[in-house]
Amino acid sequence: MAVSRRKFLTTTGGLALAAGLPMPAFAQDRSIRHFWWGNPERDKRTFEVIEVFEKNHPGIDVSGETIGWGDYWTKMATQTAGRNMADLVQMDYRFLFEYVRRGALQELDPFIGNGLDLSNFDKGPLQGGMVDGKLYALNIGSNSQVFVYNETIFDEAGVGDTDVINWTWDQFADVCKTITEATGGKVKGSDDCSVVLEVCEVWIRQNGSSFFGPEGDVTVTPDIIADYWQFWRDLRAAGALRSADKSLDANLPMSDVGIVAGDTAISNFWSNQIVGVQALMQDPVGAAMVPHKEGGDPGQFIKPSMFMSLTRDSEDPEAAIMYMNDWINNPEETKILGLERGIPANPDVRAALAPDFTPAEKVSVDYFNAIQDKVGPLPPPEPKGAGEVRDAFIRAATNVVLGDIEPKQAAEVFVDDAQAIIDRAR
Repeated sequence: MAVSRRKFLTTTGGLALAAGLPMPAFAQDRSIRHFWWGNPERDKRTFEVIEVFEKNHPGIDVSGETIGWGDYWTKMATQTAGRNMADLVQMDYRFLFEYVRRGALQELDPFIGNGLDLSNFDKGPLQGGMVDGKLYALNIGSNSQVFVYNETIFDEAGVGDTDVINWTWDQFADVCKTITEATGGKVKGSDDCSVVLEVCEVWIRQNGSSFFGPEGDVTVTPDIIADYWQFWRDLRAAGALRSADKSLDANLPMSDVGIVAGDTAISNFWSNQIVGVQALMQDPVGAAMVPHKEGGDPGQFIKPSMFMSLTRDSEDPEAAIMYMNDWINNPEETKILGLERGIPANPDVRAALAPDFTPAEKVSVDYFNAIQDKVGPLPPPEPKGAGEVRDAFIRAATNVVLGDIEPKQAAEVFVDDAQAIIDRAR
């Protein structure tokens, strides 16, 4: 789907030619294309932004092109091969390196301070669009992991004043035990995250390691994973976690997760899910970081939900950069975009949107602001086979939770299996 003044020109031009009339003329007419994967709400907001941009820049015509995620990358590949890419494309982190390596995207560094104002951009989201130290993709929405908690239960259990942005794993364990005791076991402290690889990866980074190395090999050592599983095992033994029969599905629908079902006070999500969680609950929710290792490295990171990139096929990079700059800095446009693509990386934009936030949106943005100086760098994209490795992790963790194998032995077997999976995928 595309809406643009170019379409108007094509139509009126054809009519003019058919009637033997002169073509209509527009002074200094320039045109660019913007291609994104969308949904009805996203498309509506984006076309509204295009109208605002064209109103503010009457000499530039923007053609908006949108398609669903499932077909987006097929069309992108076709346009790339045909050297007919849109001037600006929506980019995903998992494909960024591939398109940079193919020479399909232009560096944005030459435009910074020269049409593209990033002076008030958060550093973490900005780094996510870099390849080999050069900026190829501008973050247009971000999120991070979060432990969502039930504020009412926290207050009633006497742990409402816990510093959940800076808490440690030991403090988290104490909170879980206190809540379980205060509710007579009716509400457990937390979901059991033994099978949640994303939380384990935070633990791994806190211990100075990473799951995958730069070349895609498995670099984490078994002892780190064994310690992670042992931590949750100890909390299970203390009776502070949700029962095993409800803890072994890593892909539960939101309505069945512990905090929403009322079984636990804490559950793990991504920060863009806070609004959805609150919509399913009566009690207000709060947002906590994944607990820290005392004296350890930052474990969480800011995850780009999507980027905007300038392609090598752009015939008018100057106009495209004007559009990109307005997208992130023009208050009229940023208000239209809101939080639909994720949390904006410009704190001024977040502040301007704040008066219209719902309580849950405010929790999400306040959390995002609070963690900015407590996160680490974005890890490299996952290698081929990572999905199968995740499945293997869940199987190994399940065996640990069920008591079929000791954490140390399970971790040793899993790390070997994970590397074998990566080797086969190459």
